[in-house]
Amino acid sequence: MSCTSITLRRSILAASTMLASPALLGTASLLPPFATSALAQSRAQEQLPPVTVNSPQQRKRKPRGTAAAAPAAPATPGKPVAAAIDNRTSVPASTTLPPTAGFDRGLSSSDSASLVTDLPGGAAWGAGGISSLPAINGFGADRLQVAINSMLISPACPNEMNPPLSFVNPAMIAKMKAYVGVGPVSVGGDYIGSRIDVTTAPPAFVPEQAGWVTSTQLSSYFRSNGNAYGVDATATMANHDTSITYTGGWVRAGDYKAGDGSTVKSTLYETQNHAISISKQTFGNLFTFQVGGQFIPYQGYVNQYMDMVYNRGLYANGRYEGVFDWGKFEATAFVHQIRHTMGFIAPDKVSDMPMDTKGFDAGYSVKATVALSGHDLLRIGNELALNRLNDWWSPVAGSMMMAPNTFININGGTRDRLGTFVEWERHWDRQWTSIIGLRNDVVWMNTGNVQGYNDMDYGADAAAFNAVNHARTDVHFDGSALIRYEPDDMSQYELGFARKTRSPNLYERYAWSTNAMAMQMIGWFGDGNGYVGNLDLKPEKAHTVSFTAGWHDPAQRIWDVKVTPYASYVQDYIDVDRCASASCLASNPANLTANTGFVYLQFANHDATLYGINVEGRLTVWDNPVYGQGQFRGLIGYVRGQRSDGVDLYHMMPINAKLALDHRLGGWTNSVELQLVGSKDQVNQVHNELTTPAYALVNLRTGYQWQHVRLDLGIDNLLNQNYYLPLGGADLVDYKVVSMMGTSPAYGYNVRGPGRSFNARLGVSF
Repeated sequence: MSCTSITLRRSILAASTMLASPALLGTASLLPPFATSALAQSRAQEQLPPVTVNSPQQRKRKPRGTAAAAPAAPATPGKPVAAAIDNRTSVPASTTLPPTAGFDRGLSSSDSASLVTDLPGGAAWGAGGISSLPAINGFGADRLQVAINSMLISPACPNEMNPPLSFVNPAMIAKMKAYVGVGPVSVGGDYIGSRIDVTTAPPAFVPEQAGWVTSTQLSSYFRSNGNAYGVDATATMANHDTSITYTGGWVRAGDYKAGDGSTVKSTLYETQNHAISISKQTFGNLFTFQVGGQFIPYQGYVNQYMDMVYNRGLYANGRYEGVFDWGKFEATAFVHQIRHTMGFIAPDKVSDMPMDTKGFDAGYSVKATVALSGHDLLRIGNELALNRLNDWWSPVAGSMMMAPNTFININGGTRDRLGTFVEWERHWDRQWTSIIGLRNDVVWMNTGNVQGYNDMDYGADAAAFNAVNHARTDVHFDGSALIRYEPDDMSQYELGFARKTRSPNLYERYAWSTNAMAMQMIGWFGDGNGYVGNLDLKPEKAHTVSFTAGWHDPAQRIWDVKVTPYASYVQDYIDVDRCASASCLASNPANLTANTGFVYLQFANHDATLYGINVEGRLTVWDNPVYGQGQFRGLIGYVRGQRSDGVDLYHMMPINAKLALDHRLGGWTNSVELQLVGSKDQVNQVHNELTTPAYALVNLRTGYQWQHVRLDLGIDNLLNQNYYLPLGGADLVDYKVVSMMGTSPAYGYNVRGPGRSFNARLGVSF
């Protein structure tokens, strides 16, 4: 490892240890005494800015036919409230996509994870057409925490075919907020990357004199590449204190074509998602209850050996927000159940080998925000997340290798986490703000005994696994410290340090078989390699430092620029080593040394360093009544990840940029977007990861809103470029070689990206 990398690693560790660990231990002693009656003070009257918790605001009168989005927790006029948190100064290191981002994305994609690519440092690991895995600043998959209406959904598939964002269509997403830098401890625990919060169907209310008001939005769309077509719908019925909303959609698509006109097999899919929410506001309290579900009859995977042939999800969640004299109280609870089956979708994959999974998640979170004074907030909270998993593969009739027993992959797996945090926010004066917090999480994991299809091929591994204790307990101690400085109306600077910890998921720790076929069924990396778990895995601990410098015009209407360099040193990063067991070497005698071909890997801890920089900005080029408004926007990201032994980390997005010119004139909107991606040359040698060349894509959008009707048109990949997805993994379907099994996937082929697509959508609202 280079001297520069070693120095960077030591600097990050020292800084986060000194500033985000010992310093945080004194937080409790630094807190000012509790004020039983903390009243808001006017900013103009005081030298220091006030800190308030949801102050009552007079809602603007809306037309009778319109339902307005509700405030988080409406306050009762005349009720003494400590006052409201200003989101602009109380949400550090976070980015929120525009409210229409989900609906706009639905014109070109049904994959909600693709929205993450619009975030600073955002990318997506290729998977099924609606099930990509999000990544931010080099941390992907389980290292990110994604909450859908406060629900934490655990992997319920050895290939992670049903990630959290697959349970919502893009048009269902009303808000997506990501903590892309150093998130405060109050955001959550058991992750080391970023936290993404997704909200669907927020409540909407109307003035009391309006009575009951209904509104409906329907849209239907078509994409030429893959012959994709679908519908989205949202309907709301509301009065001054009750809101009932349905949101959902359905889509079906075939295999898409690459830029050279060839079909990329196993990229077809069909899905439907539905949710109904009921909200009630009264006397400063807001109650919301939601039920929903998903059904996916099939979804092809070009970078996996198996496809999804059944996925059903059902869930319920509730939320409460209340404003009191002392501050604000929030509580959430949820249950989520998944029934999932992997198999083969003909004609691209033909066989009979069903693999079934049942997953169950439940949990709660409670958080109190207490106004200690006009300048201090104290946040305390507790949360519980429960995960249950059964994963079994039924025997195949007539097979010698996959019979006569049911293969038990995960037997009654449990993963439970209890977390508690305390956080202090202080507005020192008009320019300086600090947020310091401590967090503790305890993760308990266990699973039952296992068995293989038969004793001859699987008996030794099963016996070795069953002979040892499976229970594991991980204790996390984390902290964060953030400082914000706003010297004037045109600039803002934020420095953050954090220590975050993540425990392994159930597959990383408990996948047990070193049989070649069984190992190839494990893994969400899309690389064609086989994986086995490791009972001795340690939790990974990330020490992260992030600095953001932002500049903008005083009104924040004409231009803004943000630059965010960051670095993380991760102790015990959960990566892989080449499997050295007798079974792995029997399947591939060169497994330990091969620098080409598919290999067999075991999860293992390594220290690693990740660093990079994100740049984002916008500039209003013109703004007048005749020509409307033209705005230029840009996003640039770079990340590098490397283990302490010099091995490059897997799935690091190469340098990339998005540049766009947006135009709006009355009801007419237009956009020209240029997407630039550099070559991926720094690849993981242990995975035998493939390189990809650089490419550039041009996308066009236009739309017109006429009263209650809207028409959107678009062209993706205007020049029909043939390119390879840098995070798309290996193509395991389109290229074959002769083998003992007849044919097997050929090594050395990347997944190609979609070629040109003409997209259209027609929507009506009433």
